[in-house]
Amino acid sequence: MNIIFLGTPDFAVPALKAIIASRHKVLAAVTQPDKPVGRKQEITPSPVKIAAENNGIKVLQYNKIRLEGVNDLKALNADIMVTCAYGQILSQEIIDICPKGIINIHASLLPKYRGAAPIQYAVLNGDKETGVTVMQTEAGIDTGDILAVSKTAIGENETAGELFDRLSEIGAELIVKTLDKIENGEIIPIKQDSSKASNVKMIKKENAEIDFTKTDETVFDFVRGMNPWPVAYTFLNGKLLKIYKVEKSDKNGEAGTVINSDIGGITVACGNGSVIIKELQLEGGKRMSAHEFLLGRKIPPLLRLGK
Repeated sequence: MNIIFLGTPDFAVPALKAIIASRHKVLAAVTQPDKPVGRKQEITPSPVKIAAENNGIKVLQYNKIRLEGVNDLKALNADIMVTCAYGQILSQEIIDICPKGIINIHASLLPKYRGAAPIQYAVLNGDKETGVTVMQTEAGIDTGDILAVSKTAIGENETAGELFDRLSEIGAELIVKTLDKIENGEIIPIKQDSSKASNVKMIKKENAEIDFTKTDETVFDFVRGMNPWPVAYTFLNGKLLKIYKVEKSDKNGEAGTVINSDIGGITVACGNGSVIIKELQLEGGKRMSAHEFLLGRKIPPLLRLGK
């Protein structure tokens, strides 16, 4: 089939490459406009744009695809569009352009975790399983019929970033299989059960502060879910302290206070149990192990973390 691919971040790149390598043909890749990135705010193309150009694929970019892209997309005469973390809401006019519509790669087991941050919430909530769903796009947010699903277990210590990488590869494999089945007329769409749906919003930096009154299990999952972005944090003597890795401990104390600090890390009491901080970064410093951090300073017992 002739395909238009719509995607922007790293997560979408394996899917684009897999489709390019398949029996299907990518006519164009649609991605978000180049944006300023980093401290120097250098104008930078999206990962999908880079991958498309490296593979000789035409690239289209629109500030608002609903207003600017309709005629271009119609002129391509594609059979189907594939979206993967594109980043713009599509109008019904665009959804109706291709004979086989639009299908979307979504990193959850729909209808669970519709919305912008399904991978992080699966980790934040301590889920044992997640996966990728390919769905038929309709006007609602991730509400369309389910076309294919691939499930995977979440590792006990797996971070959101590590799961992100695995799901992007799972999605790449699944989308090619799904396109083959659509072409062969082998897909039977399944309606989503909206009574079981949950919706998740984009996570912001201010959502990443650790609440040590929660259980050690909850704090452990929170740190994993916020890694690598925006990174869980607390405060140490008024300075921002980013926490990249913790382990659970059965020691108890007053929530948010340091129980002890030694070569094994900094043990902080939670509402139930405690966590041992293993990897961190103090404001103005570099990311390091807790052992390295403690070589230059002492963290006395009963010191309270937080504002």
